[in-house]
Amino acid sequence: MNNQLIGYLFDTNAIRVCPKDKPFWYTSGKIGPYYVNTHFLYGSEAKANEFLADIDRLKEDKTACSKEFYRISRASYDSDPVYKGTIDTLAGYIKEHLNVEEIDYVSGGERRDWFFSFLVADLLDKPHITLFKDLSAVVWQNGQAESAEDLSGARVLHVADLITTASSYERAWVPAIRQLNGFMCWSVVVVDRLQGGAEVLRKLNVESHALVEISSGIFEKAGEKGYIDHDQLALVLDYIENPEESMTGFLKEHPDFLKEALNSGGKTAERAKLLIKGGFYGFSGEGFPG
Repeated sequence: MNNQLIGYLFDTNAIRVCPKDKPFWYTSGKIGPYYVNTHFLYGSEAKANEFLADIDRLKEDKTACSKEFYRISRASYDSDPVYKGTIDTLAGYIKEHLNVEEIDYVSGGERRDWFFSFLVADLLDKPHITLFKDLSAVVWQNGQAESAEDLSGARVLHVADLITTASSYERAWVPAIRQLNGFMCWSVVVVDRLQGGAEVLRKLNVESHALVEISSGIFEKAGEKGYIDHDQLALVLDYIENPEESMTGFLKEHPDFLKEALNSGGKTAERAKLLIKGGFYGFSGEGFPG
């Protein structure tokens, strides 16, 4: 496990752990002790959000945007040591674990994959395939971009920020490459959340790699290095072992947590209502069983 990369992940809040008595509210209405925002490795949350805004502004011009994405990310690579270190680590992993000569293209999908895929393609000296959610694709090579057509059996490495259930691969990225007569042979991500994505990729005949897995090990390392304290580590380890049981126990031990969320207004209140509506953690609307 790359100690420098772990430092980057926690220093930039790309992995953020909650205080012991304040789990985060997820968009689903469930709660949990950590967030993963891998794109913060761009250097900071503010820089990452600025690049996302640029992506949203530029991506409508599918032919022109690759040049701008490369220009912006290259400027950050040349000026930000955290981002440069992350990209170098990705490229170094690929060179160590894959045969780079077998790779014909590097692809990245809309939107956060592009934080990493353009610079990895550059360092590997490979053309980049810019994939869009509508399955269209543009090839960026030698400073020129053109609509992707027939890849003639080319072998593609997909580079992404993270993988969860691999739904984007299954729905869009793998089919987009296949319809161009190419083969997505490998996927390398910064973070694997260990939610079944690697298994889905295997079924799609894609070899899955990750620099970091969201398992007990990375949080234990973070605890050793002082990024999180003992109570935070205990909460995370309980959650990893059994997410439902650990958060059910938390809510029973902290009965005011849900009440305060419901009374807080805004997104927190909306998510608290989703918890009740979804019946999560054994909640029935009148309390918890037992």
